[in-house]
Amino acid sequence: MALRPHDTRSRDETITAPRSAPGRSPQRRTTAALALALTAAGVLGGGAATATASSDAAASPSPTAGAADRGGVVTAERLNVLSAAQVRAVLTVAEFDADPAILRSGVVSYRLVYRTIDPHGLPTTASGLLALPATDTRRLRVVSYTHGTETARADAPSTATALAADGWGQAPALTYAAAGFAAVAPDYLGLGVGPGLHPWMDVPSEVTASFDLLRATRLFLATQGRTVDPRVLVTGFSQGASAATGLATALRSGADPALRLGALAPVSGAYDLRSVELPALLDGQVEWPYGVGYTAYLLVAFNRLHHLYDTPAEVFRDPSVEALFDGEHSGEHRRPAYSPRRRAGPPSAGPVRRGAGGGRRDLLHAARPPVAAPAGAGATSAVRTPRFPGRTASTAARRCAGTASTPRSSTSARASTISAPTGPAPRPSSAGS
Repeated sequence: MALRPHDTRSRDETITAPRSAPGRSPQRRTTAALALALTAAGVLGGGAATATASSDAAASPSPTAGAADRGGVVTAERLNVLSAAQVRAVLTVAEFDADPAILRSGVVSYRLVYRTIDPHGLPTTASGLLALPATDTRRLRVVSYTHGTETARADAPSTATALAADGWGQAPALTYAAAGFAAVAPDYLGLGVGPGLHPWMDVPSEVTASFDLLRATRLFLATQGRTVDPRVLVTGFSQGASAATGLATALRSGADPALRLGALAPVSGAYDLRSVELPALLDGQVEWPYGVGYTAYLLVAFNRLHHLYDTPAEVFRDPSVEALFDGEHSGEHRRPAYSPRRRAGPPSAGPVRRGAGGGRRDLLHAARPPVAAPAGAGATSAVRTPRFPGRTASTAARRCAGTASTPRSSTSARASTISAPTGPAPRPSSAGS
């Protein structure tokens, strides 16, 4: 696959672009507050030091790829070196907040390829974005941002490198880094430059990919003479909100003694896939074309892991729909397949066949724990751990997920002794996935 060319502009060159970038629907824009979600948890702040250049370094790969080597760095490739002004220009084009009082540092970004495991526990690799403040600070606080639904490899954080055209994919990480944090954004399995196909909404593999990127970041920073604060700040949006909640569970469980949870702020996630999100999809409660696309994506992704059908014709009116989830097609490519002229039945049914279960019964069965949750819980937010700073948020204009999931998540969290108030994301600008 041909990746987008890396940005080779100098630090002093101004980045400018039209307000509407090609290939992105305005509905895919996130809220302006998404990248500042941890403000709600009371942890975002603090100034960044004067920008300085950061060296380009890579760690040597380890000879084995076993579970003991998870988080080992295979390659580290520098992507961009941006001044603070350039970062703010990218964020402005992407319709994110770009407050110069907060975003005061230049940013150096890298693509890390690292060792992790696949959904079956076998060794594999994944990629992710690491964005660092261009400062003299040696010890960095880490923010883990897990992204929302993407189907094309090129749209994952570490491969969405055409910042002048559309900085949406890297905007959250750039925001945190410009505010003085080390920001990590996993591509997940099968996206970015990782092998295989993406197991969408498989929370356990999202968690392992996210956790192992934290380990890889710690190793990579050591090659630059920098260290990380073990208290990780965790946030994510949509698909990434569920992943963030699972990551918080793993951090609180002591999966790695060198890392622990500092705060959690998930935004508009599918926290209860079986009881809230799937019924909303299958009953036509999710607006077209999101409901159509998500239902098809779930069938394809779950079939790869749980064998729901033998051939696409068993569940899709047009069997070619399955090929649209091969990692090479973006949402814009899939939209014609979801045309109303091809629909029948409930608004969210789209290309999914009716009758003989139509794959719907199989989806509900596959979403039963522990498939939908990392620790055998029915909802990814049911984290039964001591209290820690946290907040769940939902966007006011959220049209592509069941809105009951966020309050249900917060209720479950409170019942489990987690401090997790629910509220709107601050200063929303638009909705996205």
